[in-house]
Amino acid sequence: MLIRNVEVDGRAGTDVRIGADGRIAELGRRLAGAADVDGRGGALLPGLHDHHVHLTALAAQAASVPVGPAEVRDRDGLGRALRAGAPREWVRAVGYHESVAGELDRWALDALVADRPVRVQHRSGAMWFLNSAALRAAALDGDESVRDGRLWRADGRLRHVVAPVALDWKSLGRRAARLGLTGFTNADPHPAPDLRRTLSALPQRLVVMGVDAPVKLMLDDATLPVPTGLAATVARVRPRPVAVHCVTRVQLLVTLLALEEAGPVAGDRIEHGSVIPAEAIPWIRRLGLTVVTQPHFPAERGHQYATDVHPDDRGHLYRCRSLAEAGVPLAAGTDAPYGTHDPWAVMRAAVHRDDGEGLVPQAALRLFLGAPRRPSAPRRVAAGAVADLCLLHCPLREALDTLCADVVREVYFGGHPVTP
Repeated sequence: MLIRNVEVDGRAGTDVRIGADGRIAELGRRLAGAADVDGRGGALLPGLHDHHVHLTALAAQAASVPVGPAEVRDRDGLGRALRAGAPREWVRAVGYHESVAGELDRWALDALVADRPVRVQHRSGAMWFLNSAALRAAALDGDESVRDGRLWRADGRLRHVVAPVALDWKSLGRRAARLGLTGFTNADPHPAPDLRRTLSALPQRLVVMGVDAPVKLMLDDATLPVPTGLAATVARVRPRPVAVHCVTRVQLLVTLLALEEAGPVAGDRIEHGSVIPAEAIPWIRRLGLTVVTQPHFPAERGHQYATDVHPDDRGHLYRCRSLAEAGVPLAAGTDAPYGTHDPWAVMRAAVHRDDGEGLVPQAALRLFLGAPRRPSAPRRVAAGAVADLCLLHCPLREALDTLCADVVREVYFGGHPVTP
C-alpha cells in the first residue's frame, strides 16, 4: 500500500510505502506507483498505545449501570438507577463513590433494591458490594467472611459464581480504533487463564501483564508487605520486570526500598504513581523506573480528592512535568473503565493542569506513543517499523491545538486500514 502526501516528523509531502509483511518499506517524496490513500497533508503517527487499561471490565461497562458521581447525585437517584430493568435479573453497576450515598453494604443495598440480585463496583475497582439477593444467587449467603456483602479484591472469586455479562469485543475494538488506538497493555493483576485468547478478538496489539512481561504486583495499605517481603516476591519473578501498583505514599516507599534490595531490571514500572513526594523523584530516576500515570484523575476526581486525599499528599498527585524534567521515563494509561477510555482526554488533562505539573501538547501526545514493552521509548514512522499507524485529518500542529479524537481519520493495523 502507498500512502501519499502525509506529514511525518514535521516533513510535509511525504509518501509512505507499506510492504506485504505489514512493515513500512520506504518513505520519501514522489515514490513510484499509484497512491492507495491520499493523506491530504494530514499527519501520520504511530498508533496510540494505552499503557494501562482493564479490557474485560471496559467491555463489561456497556452492560453495566453507571452510578458514579457524574451520573447519580444521591441515595434516591442510586435507587432509581439500580431498580431500572427487569425484575429478578442481575444488575451490574459500576463507578460508585461514597460521595453519592455514603458507605454501601448488603443492608444499604437491600433497602434500595430487594427483589433482584445487585452488585455494585466501587470506582477504584477494588470493592464489590452485593445485596442479599445477589449473595443468595452466588451461593455466598452462608459465607461469614462476606456477611456484610462487601467483597475486597474478589474479581477472581466472582468470576466463578456470577453469570458473566455479554462482552462485545468488536465494538470495543472499533471504538478504540476511532480514537487512534492500535495497542493496549491489559493491567489486571490476576488475569484469567484464557484472557489472551479472549482478547484476540480485538484488532489491537496486546501486552497482557502476568502473561507477558511485566508482572503486575498489587499493593494495598491494609495488607502491605515489609520491603524485604516485597523484595523476595520481586526476586521470585526475575528476570522478568515488574509493574507495581502504587497509589499511596507508603506503597511507593515500600516499592522503592524493595526494588533497591532486589535490584531493578530494565522494564520495571510504577503503575499510577498517585502520590510521589518530591524527595522520591531522584530515587525513582536512579532505579531507572518508568512511571505509567493517569494525569486525568485530578481533573475527573478533583472534587472528591479535595476531601479524600490527605492535605500533605495533595501537592504530589499524578506528577507529570516534574518527573519529565528530572529525567524519569514517563508514559500514561487511561486505567479505563476506572477513568475515561479516551487517550485524547488524558492528553488534554495533562496539558491543562493548574498545579505546575502540566506538559506541553507534544509531550502529552508522547505519553501514548511509547513502545508497548518500553512505554517511554518513542516509536516513529520509519522504514522497518510495524505499520500500526494513525492518520490524522490535519497536520500535527493543528492536532496539538485541540488534542481531540476528532482529528483521527484512519488507523492501520500492520498496514491494513480500519476506517473509524
